[in-house]
Amino acid sequence: MARVKEWRPDAKRRKGARDHPRFGEFMMMPHRRTQHLAIAVNLLVALFLLPASGYGKHKKPDEPPFQYEAGTENLERGCAGKLEVLREGFTFKCPGGTFSLPFSGVTLMQFRPDISAQVLAMKVPWKLQPQPVRTRENKFFTIVCKDQEKLRVVVLRVSEDDMRPYFAQIELQSGKTVQEYRSFGEFDN
Repeated sequence: MARVKEWRPDAKRRKGARDHPRFGEFMMMPHRRTQHLAIAVNLLVALFLLPASGYGKHKKPDEPPFQYEAGTENLERGCAGKLEVLREGFTFKCPGGTFSLPFSGVTLMQFRPDISAQVLAMKVPWKLQPQPVRTRENKFFTIVCKDQEKLRVVVLRVSEDDMRPYFAQIELQSGKTVQEYRSFGEFDN
């Protein structure tokens, strides 16, 4: 019959991962309080990480930044879509339709809190009349274009944050600048 060795605290044991200097005191928790504290800390970390892992998953789908507000095009007011700045001109696409304006015919581009008196004074064959509104922030991007001797005007509602990246792209592609009004003192009327 084989003899079973007794375990003794002073007995030699094989060296392994537990003998590594970093493993020692940190991983072995001899006291019950230390074990409870480690469990509580791990639970708190897990509690904070759970909501963070779901952040952004419940975002609303991106709404198109531009809305057709008024103009000479056959679109409904509030038709939300995207404005593309192409090499030859602007293209606005929304579920109600699409239109393009060539840069060669653009005579005026403004971004301001209302529609300027200069644009309202023009003899424009409006399909959708602009409604007089004045806000504190710039919200209306107005484009006046003469395309084949026909006057075309488009007024798009857009937030200032959404419009900001378009300024450089418009200037680069068209060679023309957008008149931007930042305060009520800059208005022409």
